[in-house]
Formats: sequence, structure tokens, C-alpha cells
Amino acid sequence: MSLEQGILSSIQQAFAELFNHEVVVENLQLQPTRKEFEGSYTFVVFPYLKVTKLNPEASAKAIGDYLVNASEAVSAYNVVKGFLNLVVNQASWLDIFQGLMSKPQIGQLPANGKKVMVEYSSPNTNKPLHLGHLRNNFLGYSVAEIMKATGYEVIKANLVNDRGIHICKSMVAYKHLGNGETPSSSGLKGDHLAGKYYVLFDKTYKTQISELVAQGISEEDAKKSAPWMLEAQEMLRLWESGDEEIVGLWKLMNGWVYEGFDATYQKMGVNFDKFYYESDTYLLGKDIVEEGLSKGVFFKKENGSVWVDLTDEGLDEKLVLRADGTSVYITQDMGTADLKYHDFQIDKSVYVVGNEQDYHFDVLFKIMRKLGRSYGEGLYHLSYGMVDLPTGKMKSREGTVVDADDLIQEMIDTAESHTKELGKIDGFTEGQAAELYEILGLGALKYFLLKVDPKKRMLFNPQESIEFQGNTGPFIQYSHARIASILRKAAQIGVSYTPEAFADLTGIQDAERDLIIILHDFEKKLTQAAEDYSPAILAQYLFDLAKEYNRFYAELPIFNEQEKFIQSFRIALSFQTAQTIKRGMELLGIKVPDRM
Repeated sequence: MSLEQGILSSIQQAFAELFNHEVVVENLQLQPTRKEFEGSYTFVVFPYLKVTKLNPEASAKAIGDYLVNASEAVSAYNVVKGFLNLVVNQASWLDIFQGLMSKPQIGQLPANGKKVMVEYSSPNTNKPLHLGHLRNNFLGYSVAEIMKATGYEVIKANLVNDRGIHICKSMVAYKHLGNGETPSSSGLKGDHLAGKYYVLFDKTYKTQISELVAQGISEEDAKKSAPWMLEAQEMLRLWESGDEEIVGLWKLMNGWVYEGFDATYQKMGVNFDKFYYESDTYLLGKDIVEEGLSKGVFFKKENGSVWVDLTDEGLDEKLVLRADGTSVYITQDMGTADLKYHDFQIDKSVYVVGNEQDYHFDVLFKIMRKLGRSYGEGLYHLSYGMVDLPTGKMKSREGTVVDADDLIQEMIDTAESHTKELGKIDGFTEGQAAELYEILGLGALKYFLLKVDPKKRMLFNPQESIEFQGNTGPFIQYSHARIASILRKAAQIGVSYTPEAFADLTGIQDAERDLIIILHDFEKKLTQAAEDYSPAILAQYLFDLAKEYNRFYAELPIFNEQEKFIQSFRIALSFQTAQTIKRGMELLGIKVPDRM
């Protein structure tokens, strides 16, 4: 039983004995005591005044008196109106800290027997990954790792959009202008090479439209009849019919793109357990349409098209199959949802997709629930907002989209210049320094994108993100490096910091207690981050922990402490903080350096 659970159990007993009233312990809540008052936990009595039949202060005092006598953990209390602030005795905090140190693995809850698939990235194979993909990938990877840490079996999936008219556009341009160019001959990554031809298609297509308009054709008709657009549409038809030459070109160019994506994923530090490809899934879902018709979930209109009526769900009617029998996106998404369940028997399926698709996923999930899918209630859209950049902060290859590779490299370069300015690489070899710049640059980028609630649109400021002060990745990384330095010194002078080394300790300072409190909160915050699908909760926790450690470090001596058992205890506190920071940052996909 945790400390909070023990106190809540005693509060439950207080209601039974003092007021002859049974309360369900799960309905009782403690909250952290505000800094300006003494105490660790606060119990709010206002909701229970009908039970106590006393005024707020008297109710709180009665429960406080009971807890001081009945709870091993509560040593004192104070009342502020209807707020009962509970002071936990020092022995309890020491017991908690020893319990934290004895855990075999920090930040790993027992298996809960449930499976979840987290689908993220979902790139198109006609261009490189961009800034929006960075937020998507970092969110997906972190949510998957957090859910794994809270006991889920996790499958990380990537549904690659590898077919369609946009892919054929790159292929048409390459066919006309490529002259056998390859990634190795051009010096370009494969995804950048495909993106180059997608841009060339767009330029040529616009020129063709202008020429047709100049001949007296309306712009709308010109867009439909431009030669390269007609060729791309014919190419898609040939691809769908299995034309050998077209399929060969498609495989060649997609192969280049996958090599480019793999390099970017590796640099980003994300990975996947399962890849799905739209070229394999785009025909799925038609059997589900038949099933829906037979169950009365779908209906057919006079022209033969099939629809679902979601007006009773607060939406409208939605097309699920065209009159000519061809699929729409929702058709294949229904089929892919079934495929995922067939492959892995998942309890939850999390789709990490931008908020412009909110309506689409609302429709999809309502349909799958209407169809009675066992996994229907476990479907979740992790909707996230756009990422904006301060004007002129970042250069982009095409003038509109910020390329992920460029941004990552620019962040590493910024970390290098910033670190050199601050003189934090004394004694580093060239290789060690380069590794540090990459850890800091990527850490700054990931932390800044993850610390904001996923649902919010955000402004990414590269200069602000790399600062060593404030709510940034480098501040937390630097705090870890500081502790690593302390632990190295402890090892050099032979200071033990096992629980036996500070067994004589009976009292602790406020800064030590406050650090234990926040360390004790780690798994609670982890669970909350998993339940809310929000790495931002974990990011804020790590910032608060680093701040609390730095306050402890500033207020209390470590190596100048005369009492050896107190010195050992403070080093143990430092060690536990470093382990928690390292584990927490790992769950955000961020490395922490041991030296800076």
C-alpha cells in the first residue's frame, strides 16, 4: 500500500468511526499541499459537510485529530478553512525513499495483460519528412514507450501512404526528367530525390495550365486536361492493373524513399514493430460494407452508393462506398482497423494524426462501434495541433515546408555553437563533442515539441529550446550531467550510498523531503501521462524534478557535509534523481549526457 493509499484508508476509517458513515476509499482524494502552508497532502472536507454535520473547520479538525492518533504516517495537521493539511512524519518519507531505492526497475509498472497499437508517422512516399512529421513521430514514439512503461504490450505501427496520384506525380516527372539519376549519382537522400521530382511535377504542371489558359481554356478545365495530370492519372490506372513497367518504376523510387526514411528515423531515434502499406490495404473494407448493409448499419441510395447515417450520433450521413463500387478513405480505414485486430488482437488502437482529421476519425470510430467490433471502445485518435516557426528562423528547401533532416541538423549546429559559447566541452575529444551536440540538439527539439499539450497548436522557437535555463531539454540534461559528476566524485573518494550507509539517519531537511515527495510521484505522473496520452505531463514532471534537485543542491552541502551518513544519504538522493531523470527522458525518446 502506498503512502497516499494508507492515509486515505485512515480517512475512510475516520468517517466510519467519527460520523458512522461509509465512504468508498476510491472516491476520496488527496492533493499536494500548497507551498505557502505546512504539510504534504491536503484533504478537502467541503464535499462531506452533510455527513459530518459540522462546519468546515470543525470537520477538518475532527478528522485531523483522528489521523494523528490512528495513522502511522501523519504526525501533525493544520486547518485552513475547509482544507485539512496533513504533515507526514520523517520516518515515513525515509521508508518511501528506501522503497524507491530497492525497486528492481524504476518507472516500470507490472504487466496489465492488455495490448495496444500506436500508429504514427504515416508518411507519403513522394517527399521527405517535415516539421509536422517530427511532432507526430516524437509523440507516437513517446506515447508508445509510456504505455509500455505502465504495463501494456505495445505494437508501434506505421501505415505508409505508398500509392495514389501524388506518388504517380513524382514518377511522371522522373520519367520525363530523371535521365537515370539515382541517390548515389545525385548525392541526395532517396526521399529528397523523390521530393525533388514532386516539386518539378508541380512546376511543369503549373506551366502547362498557364499555356492552356493562354489558348482560351478555362483554368478549371486546364487543370483537368494538362498533359502531365492526364499522364499521372493514366499511370495510376496502369499501376492498379499491375503494369510491369510502371510497377517497376514505383518499386524503384519507393525503395529510394524507404532508405531515406530509415536514415531519418534512425537520426530521430524512433522505431516501428509493424509496417502497413496502403498499396496492400487500399482494397480492404468492401466486405465490411456488405456486412454493414446486412446488419442495417449502412443503407444504399438509389444510385447504388452506400452510406451510414450518423445523425443520431450528432454527425451527418457519410459515404462509405461510391456508386461505381470504388472505395473512399473510410472504406479502407475500416478494413485496416479489422486487419490490425486480426494481426494482433489489440485492446486499444491509438492513431497519432493531426487535428485536421478529427472528423474523419470520429466517423470511423462511430462506424466500428455500430458494427459491434470488440475493439471499438479502445479506438482513440491522438489529435495534435500544427507546429509554427517564428518567421525567418528556419530555411526550407521549397520555401513552404521545413524539412525534418534540415531542422535536425540545424538544431545540432545550434547546440554546437551554444555549447561552445558557454564553454561546456572542456576536456572532450572531437568525437565526444560531436556526440554531445547531437544529444543536446535532438533533446532540445524533442523536449520542446513534447512539453506542449498535444492538442494545442504550438510555436517552435529553436533558440529558446536550446537554452540551459528554463523549461528546456538542455536544462534537464545539464541537471543529469551535474549529478553524474557528483556520483563520479563519490566513487573516487569511496563514499557508499546504499541504504545501509545512512541507516542512522533519523531526520531530514525540508529540501530533502521535497525531493523525496517529487521522486515518489514519478509512477503516478507516468500513469497519468499514459491515461491522457500526453507526454507533456511527463515532460513537466521532469522539469519540476530538475528544478527541485537544483534547489536541494543549492541549499544543502554534499561533500562538505561532516556527518558521513548524511553525506551518503544526499548522494543516494542524487543517484535516485539521476535515475528518474534518465528513465523519464528515455520515455520521451531523449538521451541524457553524463558529462557537459
